[in-house]
Amino acid sequence: MKSLKKSASSVALIIPARWGSTRFPGKLLHPLAGKPLLQHVWERCQKARTIDRIIIATDDRRIKEVATAFGAEVVMTSVKHQSGTDRIAEAVQKLEKKGTSNFSHVINVQGDEPLIDACLIDRLAKTMLQDPEVEMITAGTPLGDEIHRNDPNVVKVVLDQKKNALYFSRSLIPYHRDPHDSKSAVQPLLHLGVYGFRKDILKKYVRYRPSPLERCEKLEQLRALEHGIKIRVLSTSHRALGVDTPEDAKRIESYFHKTC
Repeated sequence: MKSLKKSASSVALIIPARWGSTRFPGKLLHPLAGKPLLQHVWERCQKARTIDRIIIATDDRRIKEVATAFGAEVVMTSVKHQSGTDRIAEAVQKLEKKGTSNFSHVINVQGDEPLIDACLIDRLAKTMLQDPEVEMITAGTPLGDEIHRNDPNVVKVVLDQKKNALYFSRSLIPYHRDPHDSKSAVQPLLHLGVYGFRKDILKKYVRYRPSPLERCEKLEQLRALEHGIKIRVLSTSHRALGVDTPEDAKRIESYFHKTC
């Protein structure tokens, strides 16, 4: 387990881990190559060198028991949260009440991404620690083939000149008015669902009600943009593979067997 360092600027990584899943209930405890899915995520996060503390925030005693058994720090949270961000914010609030919230930034890694890149986590953490003006941070990767470009389940993001997000969408953005003009072509990035926050921004963000664009696209990061919170986007070649269905679990398990 990571040591609890005391620092004016340090990063905690929190993995929101809920039991309920519409397509795959209890998936975080589904076994992959002999370990629960959640343990794979936690172990990958342990490889990040810039993280001072790793916490699992869950709404279920079964997840807590398993996570505690493999060595994780666990915080119990409400079953009513609609997003992982709300869950990690409650975990931070509980740690503050205990006087153990001695970190300045938080990274949110989803509990269903067992192949999360530790180097990317370090880049996110270092960027936040080195630039106090970064309020929120995420990552994107080159979009790739035409199927992804038109898939509403694949979220795209376009950036400004300072590498901050201008907009996230399930639609292909931007629209190329003149596709024959190569100089006007702008390629969006495929958004990866990992986020970092300054702790004060996280607490401010969860106080806002879901915004019109967020409700329209069903993308919670648009709430931040609509309220003027800047989101820095790091470009990476990493492309996470998440587990949304039992079929996804089988595909990723084959990856573990190939790499063992």
